[in-house]
Amino acid sequence: MTMSNDRCALGQGDQDARSKAVALATNYDTEALKALVSDRAALIKNLESADTAPLLMVLVHLGGDPAWLELVGQYIKGPWSFHDETPADVKAEMREAVADVLADYAASGKSLPTSLPTYLLPRMLKACTGQDVPPEYFPMVDEEMDLAGTDPKTVHWRSTPDPKRLADFQVLIVGAGFSGIGMGIKLKEAGIPFTIIEKNDEVGGTWYENTYPGIGVDTANHFYSYSFDNNNDWDHFFAKGDQIEAYIKRNADRHNLREFIRFNEEVLTLRWDEPSQLWHAEIRGKDGVVYKATANAVVSAVGMLNRPKVPPIKGLETFNGPAFHTARWDHSADYAGKRVGMIGTGASGMQVGPAIQPVVGNLTIFQRSPHWAMLNPLYFETVTDSKKWVLNNIPFYTKWFRFQLFWSSSDTFHHNLKVDPNWPDKKHTLNANNAEIRKQLEAHIANEVGHDPELIRKATPDYPPYGKRMLRDNHWYRMLTKPNVDLVDDQIDHVEPEGVVTADGKLHPCDILVLATGFETRRMLWPMQIEGRGGATILERWGDEDPRAHLGITVPEFPNFFVIYGPNTNLAHGGSAVFHSECQIRYIMQGLRELIESGHAALEVKPEPFWDYQEKVDAAHRELVWSHPGVTSWYKNGAGRVHAASPWRLVDYRNMTEVFKPEEYEFTPAV
Repeated sequence: MTMSNDRCALGQGDQDARSKAVALATNYDTEALKALVSDRAALIKNLESADTAPLLMVLVHLGGDPAWLELVGQYIKGPWSFHDETPADVKAEMREAVADVLADYAASGKSLPTSLPTYLLPRMLKACTGQDVPPEYFPMVDEEMDLAGTDPKTVHWRSTPDPKRLADFQVLIVGAGFSGIGMGIKLKEAGIPFTIIEKNDEVGGTWYENTYPGIGVDTANHFYSYSFDNNNDWDHFFAKGDQIEAYIKRNADRHNLREFIRFNEEVLTLRWDEPSQLWHAEIRGKDGVVYKATANAVVSAVGMLNRPKVPPIKGLETFNGPAFHTARWDHSADYAGKRVGMIGTGASGMQVGPAIQPVVGNLTIFQRSPHWAMLNPLYFETVTDSKKWVLNNIPFYTKWFRFQLFWSSSDTFHHNLKVDPNWPDKKHTLNANNAEIRKQLEAHIANEVGHDPELIRKATPDYPPYGKRMLRDNHWYRMLTKPNVDLVDDQIDHVEPEGVVTADGKLHPCDILVLATGFETRRMLWPMQIEGRGGATILERWGDEDPRAHLGITVPEFPNFFVIYGPNTNLAHGGSAVFHSECQIRYIMQGLRELIESGHAALEVKPEPFWDYQEKVDAAHRELVWSHPGVTSWYKNGAGRVHAASPWRLVDYRNMTEVFKPEEYEFTPAV
């Protein structure tokens, strides 16, 4: 790919932006602090909208008085804001103390501390979350919070690269979603030339393509975001799709990436050319004409959720009305007052159903198997203007708030997913904690469906909690009780022009069919044709449904080829896919640095570490819920191997990918 050669070092514009980011993150501006505390009554009033735990952390971090940890921490029973039981008078006293501390900094002109107080950190984290946070998490906490605003995940040059070598090194990124934009940002900061090929006419990836009613994220979005760009202006704690897409666009624009993106173009083939040590790509341009390009390295950022899966239902093509996949929502189809049939009850279906139910004439839901869905009181809550004010103005509050969400949404559940070999009821649960969660979920379902025995039977999974991704209950269960909703668990036999016929021979009349049937996750990277060293193809190595990669990123026989959101990197127990992609981006950047600084032409993961990692992944999964024989999900292939879900805690994967290990790779000298 031909690129301009004026980015051989971190540009002055990027340095200025980083300096401003540091100032913003640390609130070093004494004048801003003086303005903040000038109206004490207004400050105290605004602090009433702050959550207790992150405000407590701000107080102890800036003030240094650990007594507050005991006074307030005893009332924080868990990592979500609704676990807070702090009495009103204690909260009021804490707000006064925060105002005092901020006033002291404003008056003295002291710099705010941009490092965590290590001697207090264990007690602070316990008070913040209501749980013990093991020391193994401390480096990750420090990195994620990034109090100094320096983005510690950024990979820096160890020695100044040769300008010509750097200018001639071209990277091709496939996809401009969360991962592709994140990769582009880091390449641009490092001065490495790159081009992003995006098949759509805008950035956003899956968040651009999916526009179905009710679309949103089921991870708290103050955590589901780049660690280097905290967004304090989300309108919901669980953002809707349009805001997430806007956030990705904002980052593309803020970092001036559009000039490096070729929209409405699609990579068709990639072939490694041994003589030139380059990837040769065939790309369909926006005019439909296929052109050729070369690159030193390729980064696939297409992910797993980009090619809709249409089930092979007999007669589907004969249906008289509109029929479309949720990822290709037909906005011209007016479903008001219509008989809508929805096939599938996974994450997309569970969002679509409650969104359209009040409007449609009848909603018939065809369910293969039910999902577990957990209530979160914040799912429908909006972020008030006063809470946004706190996020935007109180030093470090955003950082502590984000950590609290990080902890509440990730590894705290992982131990519930492990099989206890001595547990008696392995069909329905895995261990004592998992059994307790099942009781809570069953009680929630029963309450929501009005204790209707037939709906309880249909809506309750017979597999253990977390066997499939735990979804958020967005009033799905209570929707099932509505008079215009029918939940059908008889399997579909075929489709006729008038509707869907189930195995019992019954015709369910439909005017519109919605396919909430997921994505082609087993056929990862499809339909790209990728040929590596010696003519090896991804299809030959992976088959139709068994993708494998070292750390989910690199594959033997495919030099200088990197995958973001690759095999066994999907987070099924919790956490943020953006967190994982940042781990992968750092790893890839270190690999590219190794190539450029050393002058080698190519790197390729050795078979030994590759297969060693596969064995570790499979061994870990044998002890986890996703290998449960009673679970059928997109995490598994036809042979029962879990190929999509990660078996690791976030801290494990972060540590595995923190340092690129050259000894695991073969390096090819430049020709």
